[in-house]
Amino acid sequence: MFERIKQLFNKSPTETRLKMVTMHGNGFYAWDGRLYHSDIVRSCIRPKVKAVGKLVAKHIREDTSGIKTNPEPYMRFLLEEPNPYMTGQVLQEKIAAQLQLNNNAFVLIIRNSEGLPVELYPIPATSVEAIYGETGELFLRCFMKNGKMFTFPYREIIHLRQDFNSNDLFGDSPGKALAPLMEIVNTTDQGIIHAVRNSAIIRWLLKFNTNLNKEDIKAKTQEFADAFLSIDNTTTAAAVDNKMEAVQVQPQSYVPNAVQMDKTTQRIYSFFGTNEKIVQSRYNEDEWNAYYEAEIEPLAVQMAGEYSRKLFNRRERSFGNAIMFEASNLQYASMSTKLNLYQVVDRGAMTPNEWRKILGNMTPLDGGDKPVRRLDTQPVDGQAERSD
Repeated sequence: MFERIKQLFNKSPTETRLKMVTMHGNGFYAWDGRLYHSDIVRSCIRPKVKAVGKLVAKHIREDTSGIKTNPEPYMRFLLEEPNPYMTGQVLQEKIAAQLQLNNNAFVLIIRNSEGLPVELYPIPATSVEAIYGETGELFLRCFMKNGKMFTFPYREIIHLRQDFNSNDLFGDSPGKALAPLMEIVNTTDQGIIHAVRNSAIIRWLLKFNTNLNKEDIKAKTQEFADAFLSIDNTTTAAAVDNKMEAVQVQPQSYVPNAVQMDKTTQRIYSFFGTNEKIVQSRYNEDEWNAYYEAEIEPLAVQMAGEYSRKLFNRRERSFGNAIMFEASNLQYASMSTKLNLYQVVDRGAMTPNEWRKILGNMTPLDGGDKPVRRLDTQPVDGQAERSD
């Protein structure tokens, strides 16, 4: 797929280099960019990724004749099925995950011979360089996980970014900020593993007051274990004579500091703009709305702007063409709130099918896309006759 656009300019010096997070590893988290292998990080980004996947991408055209939704079939199909391997939801989740892990996400636009966009592909690059061609056009040189390298025109790349500060093109890497925290998490996890192993190996230390050979030491130790450490032992005490001393090994020294671990986890939550209630889906309406406005809505606005300016040229945008990512906070409302929305349907502010979708993705009704209004109400008119 990438061979279609691999081409053109590789001669100019590198302006900027961005090292991205890789997602391959041995199953244990160690700070070398393998953020996605951390269960804490994965739980932090999952709510946002799922919410972004639920955004509905629409082509809007607003002109003097009014507002039209999805007026061009090719654009509607592109947003619904951006490539043969993904739906629009899957692509949105993919780039949202890449954005959270790398502070950058890239989507390649494939156009047909007429210049219309026909496919969108996420670019799973491990690192990216910004270079300029001989004419001054900006290109991105992408290095893939399999070692291959491709160069794409920046005008054909949908580029999402966050923490956009020190670099002129890329979002700042989360590596430096997260490295100390993830090192604590990794060390703590390893400590827990060692604690479990150690507690299962040595629980009692026997000190013999007489000289014994190795065979006798093993025999006496086994005798003590069979008598007092067996699961069949119904007593709660152990007794030894003056020939040896039994000392219980305390495992507290192997147990990580729970308070320190909790504070570290909270700092990671804060870094990703989330909290325990969001991660564990224990939020109420107000808590989700606050999270949505702080995390989901800004990304939806950025996606709308970037999709619009890369899929449409300036002339097309001047005719009112734009891409919007629509969402409804009411999807996360309580059932009582959703049921109360029927009053809005009665007043024609919402169609029955819109209400049914919010209620739980119920199938649409025939004719349910038309607004309805109760007939037992009328505007208040000061001249209206008063009935006795």
